[in-house]
Amino acid sequence: MSYTPNLKTKYSDEIVPALIKEFGYKSIMQVPRLEKIVINQGVGSAVADKKLIEISVNELTAITGQKAVPCYSKKDISNFKLRKGMPIGAKVTLRSDMMYEFLERLVRVALPRIRDFKGINSKLDGKGNYTLGITEQIIFPEINIDNVNKIMGMNITFVTTGKTDEEAYALLREFGLPFKNLKKN
Repeated sequence: MSYTPNLKTKYSDEIVPALIKEFGYKSIMQVPRLEKIVINQGVGSAVADKKLIEISVNELTAITGQKAVPCYSKKDISNFKLRKGMPIGAKVTLRSDMMYEFLERLVRVALPRIRDFKGINSKLDGKGNYTLGITEQIIFPEINIDNVNKIMGMNITFVTTGKTDEEAYALLREFGLPFKNLKKN
């Protein structure tokens, strides 16, 4: 028997019927799905210290369970002492099972570990995508606090097939993302 992530099963069994009922879709193919999750960590101070990129790549790899890749600058910016082709960040793109596993760990373990957590903002980008900014990477249990030499934040972008923000918001709400002003239906 093959393994299926809990959220993938929940999506097909609970979320799809709930969204069909809420938006009145004619086919299950119209129901928005989560396409990918992109985790991006900008390391601007890597201009001075090249080891920070390596640390960032290793941390993102530990958090997601998938190899992260360094990102390089596209042009020279003299004010930041930046040359074209210098490493300035790290990113990882999660799809299918890895994506559902990460989302479950994020919602159930990492977000509740944030100090004074009251929920996340519910502002989407207008095209059905949502970006969540996290200020500390130490909220993830995969990161050993003793080995952290610099607190770094990251952006987590949820890319959905939702045509509108309302559809994408409903999808992410059903997945269990703790939005601040959650409207009770």
